[in-house]
Amino acid sequence: MTVSPEGLSLAAEFPDASREQWQRLVEGVLRKSGKQDVTGAQAEDALATKLEDGLTVRPLYTAEDAPEGVGFPGFPPFVRGGRPQGSAVSGWDVRQRHAHPDPRTSNEAVLADLEHGVSSLWLELGRDGLPIGALPQLLEGVYLDLAAVALDAGAEFPAAAEALLALYRERGVPADAATGSLGADPLGLLARTGDDAPTAGLLTEAAALAARLRDGYPGLRAITVDALPYHEAGASPAQELGCALATGVAYLRGLTAAGLSPDEAAAQLEFRFAAGADQFLTIATFRAARRLWSRVAEVSGISPEAAAQRQHAVTSAVMMTERDPWVNMLRTTVACLGAGVGGADSVTVLPFDSALGLPDAFARRIARNTQAILLEESHLARVVDPAGGSWYVEQLTEELAAAAWAWFQEIERAGGQRAALGSGLVADRIGDTWARRSVALARRREPITGVSEFPNLQEQALVREPAPAPLTGGLPRVRRAEAYEALRARSDRHRDTSGARPQLFLAALGPAAAHTGRLTFAANLFQAGGIETVVGQGTDPAELAAAFTASGATVAALCSSDALYEEHAETVASALKQAGAGRVLLAGRPAGEQAEAYRQAGVDEFVFAGGDAVAVLTSLLDQIGVAR
Repeated sequence: MTVSPEGLSLAAEFPDASREQWQRLVEGVLRKSGKQDVTGAQAEDALATKLEDGLTVRPLYTAEDAPEGVGFPGFPPFVRGGRPQGSAVSGWDVRQRHAHPDPRTSNEAVLADLEHGVSSLWLELGRDGLPIGALPQLLEGVYLDLAAVALDAGAEFPAAAEALLALYRERGVPADAATGSLGADPLGLLARTGDDAPTAGLLTEAAALAARLRDGYPGLRAITVDALPYHEAGASPAQELGCALATGVAYLRGLTAAGLSPDEAAAQLEFRFAAGADQFLTIATFRAARRLWSRVAEVSGISPEAAAQRQHAVTSAVMMTERDPWVNMLRTTVACLGAGVGGADSVTVLPFDSALGLPDAFARRIARNTQAILLEESHLARVVDPAGGSWYVEQLTEELAAAAWAWFQEIERAGGQRAALGSGLVADRIGDTWARRSVALARRREPITGVSEFPNLQEQALVREPAPAPLTGGLPRVRRAEAYEALRARSDRHRDTSGARPQLFLAALGPAAAHTGRLTFAANLFQAGGIETVVGQGTDPAELAAAFTASGATVAALCSSDALYEEHAETVASALKQAGAGRVLLAGRPAGEQAEAYRQAGVDEFVFAGGDAVAVLTSLLDQIGVAR
């Protein structure tokens, strides 16, 4: 801060502004928008934003909102980072995911990644992915004493671990130089498959593997607490954190029962969380996760030296889209920033085409370069805990941690994570959360750029090799865009079989100044369902009816101002009906007698911001005769 020669802060020359003064300014703005009776704290509440888990983002945070007890980086409760130096020395670990089933192809991709900035590998083995027996070929040319390896082999983790440990011995890698994770996660597998039969045996094998690593491989962790099954089923951030915490506690109990000390058990765990496109919520998620685990460590007798949570961040698969996948580059960049600022130890950026299948070389390059830019050009890791001191982030972290702890306690009261999965508690609660979010997505209150907003019907679809089949039978896998993409798929099939996309006629009443706003809204809405729009302009009912007939469309919508609707909507709607329109919509939300008059004239439905876009588009495609 600049200081005057007299030693006084220049800020002292200005009077302090109070919260009440700020609220009065807000009141003035709200009065201009028609909210006359909103005063004081109500004015502040009017600008607040509701999030999942009962969280609220307020418009103003001050020093009064700063929570106590956040500590220092590298010290309990580890809110500000698991290490005192953060990522400032060498940046976070850039971890790339590989799942191509051909070992030679994967080996080429692995070497390219390691040559261009990737520092560790995340390998999906077994099932339909990379063959476990091909691990030596897959890692040919990789310096295993330098590159960490994280395995993900589901129920086959014992065989995958044996294969990797054998490779270390074969290549003469010192035991203390081997780093990474062997990926045992029996409860995560249960969440994915719903099959509890092998869980007890796999928990025993995971504990045995952990004991083996404790005695010979200090840099390897046996167990991954993977929260992605919950996130990818539609869980809220607090639900994801609570499930991860309950899973981690279950593993602590199992490991200590098998003879490991609390410190040794904690050292065997790595946590994996999703990073989303809400950068502040992502930052708070990783900070809250460390705070929560620090509390578990405290009551479990784990020393502060072993209590810091090891975190692997993966950009959210739920936010990825098949349509306009290029926008995924922006989503993953923001998610990576949030994870890095939040203090994640390792970060995986999913390639922008990952929702379409196996990524190509260009997509993998963009994924790794996203991290390189943030680390090397933006210097994001040069500051320890960049979000520290942000009253907003600190308060959001505390509120999220409290919500996650409440969910964790509910799981524990239900008998722990395994019992909560078996009883359906986890599935039901996450299902309720996703159902509420689906409503927001359908109503476009949560927009999806390039899909529900600003769709491009002329885009050329990307085609990728199919990815290995995911595990099924347990929690579902969801994506935000899937309802809209299903509508677009119907439109594509209709185009391929009939030669043209389904069409809708937009009757733009009056001059551009009167109809442009609602015309743009309507075109954007209908194109989100794969429906091309044809525009006819004017107010003459006969001319618009003729234009409708010439367009070849079978449905129509009126677009204009409320004033012009009062003059022309009834006659134009009637003319369109007589011209054969099977359905006539009106962009707007009239009420009372006016709405009834429009219905009597032939308007079937009103479309407006906040309406159920998915329901409207589905019924329109049905009306047009587009096969499901």
